[in-house]
Amino acid sequence: MSDLLKGIKVIDVSQVAAVPICARHLGDFGADVIHIENPKTGDSWRTLQAGHGGNAGLTSEINYNWENYNRNKKSMSLNLVTEAGREIFYKMIKDADVFVTNLRQYEIIKFKLDYQTLQKINPRLIYGALTGFGKKGPDRDMPAYDTTSYWARSGIPYVLTSPGMPGPVFRTAIGDNVTGLTLAYGVMMALYHRERTGVGQEVDVSLLHAGYYQITFDIACTLATGQDMVSVGQAYQWMSPEKMKMRDQMKKDVETAHRKLVEFVKENAPNPLALNYESKDGRVMQFAALHPDRYWGDMCRAIGHPELEKDAKFATIEARAANCTELYHLMSSAFRLKTLAEWKAILHFIPFATYQTLLEAVNDPQARANSMFVKTAHPVHGEVEVLASPVNMSETPATYRLPAPEFSQHTEEILLEMGYSWEDIAAFKENGVIA
Repeated sequence: MSDLLKGIKVIDVSQVAAVPICARHLGDFGADVIHIENPKTGDSWRTLQAGHGGNAGLTSEINYNWENYNRNKKSMSLNLVTEAGREIFYKMIKDADVFVTNLRQYEIIKFKLDYQTLQKINPRLIYGALTGFGKKGPDRDMPAYDTTSYWARSGIPYVLTSPGMPGPVFRTAIGDNVTGLTLAYGVMMALYHRERTGVGQEVDVSLLHAGYYQITFDIACTLATGQDMVSVGQAYQWMSPEKMKMRDQMKKDVETAHRKLVEFVKENAPNPLALNYESKDGRVMQFAALHPDRYWGDMCRAIGHPELEKDAKFATIEARAANCTELYHLMSSAFRLKTLAEWKAILHFIPFATYQTLLEAVNDPQARANSMFVKTAHPVHGEVEVLASPVNMSETPATYRLPAPEFSQHTEEILLEMGYSWEDIAAFKENGVIA
């Protein structure tokens, strides 16, 4: 085992995937990681074994989700709701180096696990917090999974989907993995800063910002041009009218077949509360109720069918899986009765997000409230807006000092700093060593 981080103590208060895999990365390189779990339920990732809920993977006696996201850790059960549990936790924090969590902001305040509280106990502490949508803004406390915040809301499906075609299938935890690695990167920078100064700090990342980061090219394009991606179909305008007609018919046939396949898969998915549905105005809403019993009653009332909550065909996870086709069509019909704006006002209790275009993504009020885009000075174009670093650090924030350089712009400056003379530089140019 690598001992690079030997002696670094990490307290991991998290569930599911993004923060657990962050802590796992630290454990892989020798950190002593203690994963704190609820004494009654444990980490819910233990029960979300791939293969138990649709297309996540194959069923196996080996809980490979758990093994891969939580290796190199120790597990400790502790009830942080109780005063006694928090006293034990605070004692652990006194000599900890890193604390990482994906609790929502109101939970952090409720359980007295906020940075200000823990910093008083241990000023050297690196406090790593991962949220769904950022610490500020109207949706800061909205329940989130990478399916909703990283994937749908950032615009990723939009850039991966040809016009008229259903979007690509989301794969389990791909956003969690990227965001977890982002948090681990921030924690390591904070540890480096503490090594130099002795000062700890807060590191803040979000699934939404990591989603923007993943499609930096496309986000940068929209920020610079104020436009969405050009329709894929326009790339074929050079074809003759006859060829275009043939292409359009083939595309139509593929779209029809694909939609039938997608509908068939949805009809047979065991958890209809973790699918996407279309609103009255044709907007796609992605749901991620991975613990459906928690949301079932509220969902029934929200879609105007309170009688379904106690209906024997749908009252349990097993019953809903057995009658998934009927339930899917009930829910699909209900969602088509209201517009997206109407649903947004109703569905604040459940993890869901809209498939956004790039223009919607870069103008998302939640992203703006959390400063996910910054304005920089460019010598030619003036003020230019770019994607901010997805790692927010309380003591050593990212800086935006220089625009991207022109070709070979700083060659002479760097060589002069290295001690070369102007005569040397002239010779280098003459001999093709530099431009």
